[in-house]
Amino acid sequence: MTIDGTTVAMTTLEVDLTTITTEESRRDDNVQDALETGESPTATGEFTLRGPTNTIEFGLDAQLVDGVAVVVGSTRILFDDATRIDLSQRPFRVETDEQQLEADALILATGASARWLGIESETRLQNKGVSACATCDGALYRGKPMAVVGGGDTAIEEALFLTRFATEVAVIHRRDELRASKIMQERARKNEKIRFVWDSVVDEVLGDDFVTGVRVRNVKTDETSEIPVEALFIAIGHVPNTELLRGQLDLDDVGYIKVEPGGTRTSVEGVFASGDAMDPVYRQAVTAAGTGCMAAIDAERWLAAQGIE
Repeated sequence: MTIDGTTVAMTTLEVDLTTITTEESRRDDNVQDALETGESPTATGEFTLRGPTNTIEFGLDAQLVDGVAVVVGSTRILFDDATRIDLSQRPFRVETDEQQLEADALILATGASARWLGIESETRLQNKGVSACATCDGALYRGKPMAVVGGGDTAIEEALFLTRFATEVAVIHRRDELRASKIMQERARKNEKIRFVWDSVVDEVLGDDFVTGVRVRNVKTDETSEIPVEALFIAIGHVPNTELLRGQLDLDDVGYIKVEPGGTRTSVEGVFASGDAMDPVYRQAVTAAGTGCMAAIDAERWLAAQGIE
C-alpha cells in the first residue's frame, strides 16, 4: 500500500470513520509476514488481523475475542486490485475482481510508478543496487561509484544529489545533449564527480547478487563497453496510476490528478487525492504521508458537512 494510503487509513481511524482500503496484489513484506504468522507491529492503537486471510484490520482500542478483532472504528485492507472506479453517481463504486464496494467519499491514493528500462537484469537486481529513487537509496552506497540513466531535470537532480555519497556518478543518456534546464545542466557540468556517457543505452546490468556494473551500447556506433558501478538509478520519469480515472475527473497532460491549490479536493465533489498520484514535483514518502493525512481530514469534514456519519 502507498505511504499516503496507510496514512489515510490511520487518520480516518482517529476521526472514527469506517474505511475500506483496496491494495494491489503485490504485497508489502511486513504485511505479508503479519498475515502468515499472525504477529503484527503496533501502529496507531493496535494493528491486528481479522477475518479471512486477505483482510487486515487496523483498530483503535482493538481486542482479540475468540480470534476476531473487535474494533471501534475500522479500516479494512483488502488485497485485491481495483479494476473499475465509477464516479458518475453516489455512492461511488469501486469494483475489484471479487466484489463491488460503495463509498460516500473516496480518497485516491494510487501513487505513481517509475518508468523502468524493461530489461531482465534490471528487474532481477532491483533493491540490490538498482533503484528509481536516489533520495531514498543513495546513502546506502556511500563511497561507491554510481550511475544514473536519463537526461531530464529529474536525472540531473538525482545525479547532483548522489555526488554527496558517490566517488563518481556516470550519467548515461541516449542523446548527445541533455533535456534538463540550462541551470541544471550548468550545475552538473561544473561538478567534478559527474561524467557523461553520451548516445548510450544500458543493455545489461551486471552482477549476480548485487550490481557490479552496467554494459552500455552506443546507439550511433553500436559499440558496447562496461562501466563499473555499484548502484544504478533509473530516472526516466514516472507514470501516475490513474488510468481507471480518465474521463471521470480532471487530470493534467501526464495523468496526475488535479487538486485545488493547497488541498486535496479534486474536480469531483466528495473525491480527494493524495500522494504521488497528484504530486508531480516532490514524490517523497514524507510529502505523500502529509497529503494522505490532509485528504483524510478533508474527507471527514466533507462528510460532516453533508450530514453523513
